[in-house]
Amino acid sequence: MNPNIAPLVVGVTSHRNIAADEWEPIRLRVRDFFARLQREFPHLPLVVLSALAEGGDQLAAEEALAVDAQLIATLPMPREQYADDFTDAAALARFDALCDGAPIIHVGGVRRASRGAASGLLEGKERDLHYAQAGMYISDHCHILLAIWDGKGLGRLGGTAQIATYHLTGERPGHAELEHPDVRNLFGSRSERLAYHVVCSRDQDDGKPELPLQPLQLLWRAGRTQCEGTRPMPDTFRYAFERMDEFNLDTDHHRASIAAHAGLAAQAGLEPDAAGRIDEAFRRADWLAVHFQRRVLVSMRALYTLAALMGIAFTVYDNVPQQDGMLYVFLLLFALGGVIVFTANRRGWHRKFLDYRALAEGLRVQFYWEQAGISLASVREFPSDNFLQKQDVELRWVRDVMRALALDRAIEGRQKATVSMAEVIDDWVGNGTQGGQLGYYTRKAAQRARTHRVTEAIGIAALCVGIAISIALAVLARQLSPDAKNELVMTMAVFSIVGGVRSAYAFKKADKELIKQYRYMQNLFTEARGTLDRAAGADERRDILRLLGEAALTEQVEWALMHRQRPLEHNRL
Repeated sequence: MNPNIAPLVVGVTSHRNIAADEWEPIRLRVRDFFARLQREFPHLPLVVLSALAEGGDQLAAEEALAVDAQLIATLPMPREQYADDFTDAAALARFDALCDGAPIIHVGGVRRASRGAASGLLEGKERDLHYAQAGMYISDHCHILLAIWDGKGLGRLGGTAQIATYHLTGERPGHAELEHPDVRNLFGSRSERLAYHVVCSRDQDDGKPELPLQPLQLLWRAGRTQCEGTRPMPDTFRYAFERMDEFNLDTDHHRASIAAHAGLAAQAGLEPDAAGRIDEAFRRADWLAVHFQRRVLVSMRALYTLAALMGIAFTVYDNVPQQDGMLYVFLLLFALGGVIVFTANRRGWHRKFLDYRALAEGLRVQFYWEQAGISLASVREFPSDNFLQKQDVELRWVRDVMRALALDRAIEGRQKATVSMAEVIDDWVGNGTQGGQLGYYTRKAAQRARTHRVTEAIGIAALCVGIAISIALAVLARQLSPDAKNELVMTMAVFSIVGGVRSAYAFKKADKELIKQYRYMQNLFTEARGTLDRAAGADERRDILRLLGEAALTEQVEWALMHRQRPLEHNRL
């Protein structure tokens, strides 16, 4: 089992006619860039997307292979037609050699007959549209765009200038009517696009870079902001890539236990190897989420047990003569609580539980959308596009993992095992209250409701004991000895402490809020099941499943935010 399931994807866009005297310096800068990424994120396998055009595309592809990165050839049209653009025999030979050793994604598809017939040629604007589409595909699927670019904003349709501008600003190349016209939400999404700009000159008249840029200058660019490329990458992107790196490291550390964990493929009746990397990533994220959830729950139970014991110890110290030692017990319990919180926070158990659960639920939707043929309806749409984008910026890395894994199914010739629409509905939604997410939310709603009733019963019992003891103290004030009064007060205090701690523990777990959330999701999946059963055909069912997936992702936002606001805190003791 490959421990590194989440890759770091670098897309490439470059001019073809790089100035000859800058060729080798640029090669060195690209080589250093790849080595730097591998050094800073050692558990992230490097994947490079390149259209393999003459010039910087091929240069970056060769350097990627030199550092053992995976190269994926992202071609704008079938290989035979694309080869017509190579007028230099050496460049064509490099193209063929690179294609022979790399998985291929045909972005534009086959829209005409094979190369050779007049009717089979792509010419003029139509050919440029294919280039634009391939460039946008690379931009949308990569984490960092390596732009070997003179910095000028003008250029031909689908050229480097337009692709770099699209990556940084969201402006579509020439406002072209592409084959897949669905547009990514431009408001806010481009803040998640990082480019590494290698400034180059071009071998043509007026080939100098756009001022004030200088040849061979390096820049980090994100949206409208930029900084020198020799400096560390912007913190928000570094944080996301570090979380991806950590995910791979955690899966490697627990690989033996994860190997026995069933994924979505087993539920759908698919062979794991045929289900693809999305299922494998889900299997790992789901196991890790459960693993860290258990650690968080054990820590919470220990903390609140210590809190109750602290209250009891201090009550004994305050009400029982010659029990000064209980003060030391109180302090010891407080110190133990500090050790638990310090350990949990230092190892990130709470954060990892939320992060890995968010990733698993996002991948669940992505997997079933893919099986239903939804994610393939547009090469530029992902269930991750708006997932937690504005609500929780710390989960940027989740979207990055989902985006990278979407490449798996697009690779030409890769086995694409699928199940029927009926099986997708049964496995994902469920049938009645059995199986699927419908069965899960039904069980969880009932379980949380039972837990909440226990909490309320303990609170009522504590209140009743407190009232009864208060009445007894008021009625028998003159008959009771001081020791008896102290014992009654201590009893009342113990019950109050237990009731209060139990209530605080239930609040920390968000029992009341989760009951509402689980019931809402139970009703949502129940209604979805009924609508799916009444749907007229496969297209209508896909529309319903798309909306259901979006609702599930939105609800995951609420779940993550609710729990993120309830971290393990020592001062609450």
